[in-house]
Amino acid sequence: MSRVMSRYKLTIEYDGRFFVGWQRQNNGLSVQGVVEAAALAFRQRSVVIQGAGRTDAGVHALGQVAHIDLPGTDAPERVRDALNAHLKPYPVAVLNVEKVDINFHARFSAIERIYLYKIINRKAPLAIEYGRAWWVQNPLDVQAMAMAAQCLLGRHDFSTFRASGCQAESPVRTLNSLTVTKHGEVVSIIASARSFLHRQVRNMTGTLRLVGEGQWTESDLRRALAARDRRAGGQTAPACGLYLTAINY
Repeated sequence: MSRVMSRYKLTIEYDGRFFVGWQRQNNGLSVQGVVEAAALAFRQRSVVIQGAGRTDAGVHALGQVAHIDLPGTDAPERVRDALNAHLKPYPVAVLNVEKVDINFHARFSAIERIYLYKIINRKAPLAIEYGRAWWVQNPLDVQAMAMAAQCLLGRHDFSTFRASGCQAESPVRTLNSLTVTKHGEVVSIIASARSFLHRQVRNMTGTLRLVGEGQWTESDLRRALAARDRRAGGQTAPACGLYLTAINY
């Protein structure tokens, strides 16, 4: 076995419905676990893969990033194809592989994470998008949601939108952008920040729904943010509508 180690940056797509989340756990199948198993099958050596974002059970990814150290100097294309061959039949695909410097770290080198929350706003139930979006029947005022969302931009104590089990040392985060748009029946909420609190995007989305349905105003949203209390916010939007779309470095 070669003593030369190479670090690879992986861009990964997966359907979160079939996993307990990204992180390896004892209670079920994880994305990290199946990718590590694929690497073991490829190189006959146990490895640990480091992901940029620890997505929850049911959360999807279009652009999760991870890094992995493998013995040898295989071309990135070979690593990609070999991992994908061993990932079958799981709904996980390695989209791209790049060789990177040994100091690159998928999690700690990241400067921005981008999430999409997808809502289907219609009366008819979901068929094709079931498990991949949040079905909201009441009409949503997307313009009101978009305007209210701007009060969340910048650096704040986001305790109102923080899950009770969040392990982050501080509830203070800087939200770089938060947009709400609608195309046909699809409402897209896109949030970007260096890092997020546990379930922050889902909690912000559930609260913005109240604005869209006319139950809350922008002032109500501002008061909820200022309360710094999870009980002051809206519901937690379901995991099925959330996608980790990109990590910037």
